[in-house]
Amino acid sequence: MLLDSDGGNDFPDNLKNIISPGQKDRFRQQIEFILEVDKLKNVLRKTILMDRSRRENSAEHSWHLAMSAMILAEHAADSDFDVLHAVKLALVHDLIEIDAGDTYCYDDEGRKDQKQREAAAADRIFSLLPADQKRKIHRFWEEFEHRQTPEARFAHAVDRFVPLLHNYVTAGSSWKENGIRRTQVEKRMASIRPGSEVLHAAATALINEAVRRGFLSE
Repeated sequence: MLLDSDGGNDFPDNLKNIISPGQKDRFRQQIEFILEVDKLKNVLRKTILMDRSRRENSAEHSWHLAMSAMILAEHAADSDFDVLHAVKLALVHDLIEIDAGDTYCYDDEGRKDQKQREAAAADRIFSLLPADQKRKIHRFWEEFEHRQTPEARFAHAVDRFVPLLHNYVTAGSSWKENGIRRTQVEKRMASIRPGSEVLHAAATALINEAVRRGFLSE
């Protein structure tokens, strides 16, 4: 949805009157971005909700990740750590899936062009914002991707750990559905360790127990 600068027909009629004098263009861009990111609720993931009722969407995943990062912050590997910043990274990290879709982590074919699709999505979606906010949100997304800060390493660790928890609680639902094996999960969970030794140890224990219980194949 692209909004024209003079409040044209593309802007929802029931929102036209909230544009503040003196902030018309900037506020309009911010509202456009907020409307656009609502589409993340329509992006379905392979992960099954813990009550097994349906698949999770990417907005729910981002919220759950942000909440988990806040609650588990004391387990971050780095002592010099800003939990609020980690939460911001968690909220931003999957916005690109509005355009790029959710690429299943074990889909080797889909991952071949994942970076290109996601970079193009980031450019389009973040460009809806005023220039200063575009730069800030884009930096957050890149920071999460590159994992070069304590906050990004921890947010990434939680991003890997929470879906593992989903799979364990649902008796390996998406693992079984997609024929995933222990070695694949262990390889993916290895990148948790730089962000949190505690979460990595917990992930290892969950994998071992999942195999023992038949949730995950050797």
